[in-house]
Amino acid sequence: MAKTLLCACEDVTPADVRRAYDLGYRDLESVKRYTGAGTGPCQGKTCLALVVRELLRLGATPAEVTPFTVRPPLHPTPLGALASLDPEALSLESGVPPAGAAPRASRPSAPLPERAAVVILGGGIMGLGLAYNLCRRGVRDVVLLERGYLNAGASGRNGGGVRAQWTTPTMIRLARRSLEIGERFAAEMGINTWFRRGGYLFLAPTPQLVERIEKNAQLHASQGMRTRILAPAEAREVVPELDASRFLAAAWNPDDAVVFPWPFIWGYAGQAEALGARVLTFTQVTGFETEGRRIRAVRTDRGRIACGTVVNACGAWSPEIAALAGVKLPNHPERHEILVTEPLKPWLGPMVSVLGSGLYFSQSLRGEIVGGMGDPDEPPGIDMRSSLRFLARFSRAISACAPVTAGLKVMRQWAGCYDVTPDNNPILGAAGFENFLQLSGFVGHGFMMAPAVTELMAGWMAGDAPDEIFERFTLERFERGDTAGEDFIIG
Repeated sequence: MAKTLLCACEDVTPADVRRAYDLGYRDLESVKRYTGAGTGPCQGKTCLALVVRELLRLGATPAEVTPFTVRPPLHPTPLGALASLDPEALSLESGVPPAGAAPRASRPSAPLPERAAVVILGGGIMGLGLAYNLCRRGVRDVVLLERGYLNAGASGRNGGGVRAQWTTPTMIRLARRSLEIGERFAAEMGINTWFRRGGYLFLAPTPQLVERIEKNAQLHASQGMRTRILAPAEAREVVPELDASRFLAAAWNPDDAVVFPWPFIWGYAGQAEALGARVLTFTQVTGFETEGRRIRAVRTDRGRIACGTVVNACGAWSPEIAALAGVKLPNHPERHEILVTEPLKPWLGPMVSVLGSGLYFSQSLRGEIVGGMGDPDEPPGIDMRSSLRFLARFSRAISACAPVTAGLKVMRQWAGCYDVTPDNNPILGAAGFENFLQLSGFVGHGFMMAPAVTELMAGWMAGDAPDEIFERFTLERFERGDTAGEDFIIG
């Protein structure tokens, strides 16, 4: 039976737009994040007017229906052409306006209650995962506040990798649990996450990096993992398109995975609400009311909400929120850019990463290459603009690693923020006030750790004995000098 499509690229129907409208989404940026409209090959050229017309028909005002951020490049551009640019001649600055730095004017999804047992700040995967897991443990009086729309922050802007190849038993344990949860997430939450265990392939181009992955592989073996060290010829059996002259060895774990991040947000949000949590979007936290060692209420631009416990799960914005309570966190935001190419037939199984450069890339189930690359010259700060320098650096790196990619056209690029701590480990537990819990500082691996960490934190808040991560990763460790860091960070 035929159905009406507003966005043919992403199979978006009027019913999908109505669901977004009913949640309070009126501007096209938030509707795009909820439905996927405008993210396909045509980049909104054919669907934009149709979605606008549907929103207006449903009752949105012209002032509310503001356009989504146009992503560069303006026209699809081959990676090979971008690789011809000199990155050193290009600035980190960009003329592209910031995207998502502040919430657009839109309607809150529900009234603000007078009080709640638990108030979670931040509508990313950490906050929503915690809300869901608390409700599963019987804690029903949970309210989550998000200043914009869901998927506006790092949870909706990452590459979707989930790997167990880490350098400490703790991180390996958390990642393996997240992989277990991710594998059954679609069935339990009723939403397709495009989860696939394509593996991670880390390429080591120097003897020092080869030594590093060999040491890691020994640890992985002791933890029951299937990580193998491959010679270049063996790595090309996994990905034949690699230039074997560019690396000396590779670390390969076939059990690592890639997912589509957005459905994890919608799955956690939908199930948390079904279990009794209230997820309130477009609600800005403006301060706190305190008494002694406790926070008594959260103040917002829509009024105050009395609370028993407050959880700061705002990612890169966590230090800003903590400062409203007079609490200083040592984490800082750092921009990381990413892009997606036109789709092509499947050829890339694993996520590939070149150690030392920060390059990573994978292929989605519908064929696009999705990848990013950190910049050592990137200054700290909230910045979600896009730069031509990134396109040049990434294009040079990926076309050298896998020459077949040079002819691929870049469809769009975007940026998000890592939430970086001095030791690349998270900040968990009470800080400043006995009921002000921190759930931040996950650098670039918060998405992949969230299913496991939020399950453990919900259990602890519901009365279980605390996992060792809540004793090890406290804010006080920086005062004690107990900061053995995690150094296997990519991107």
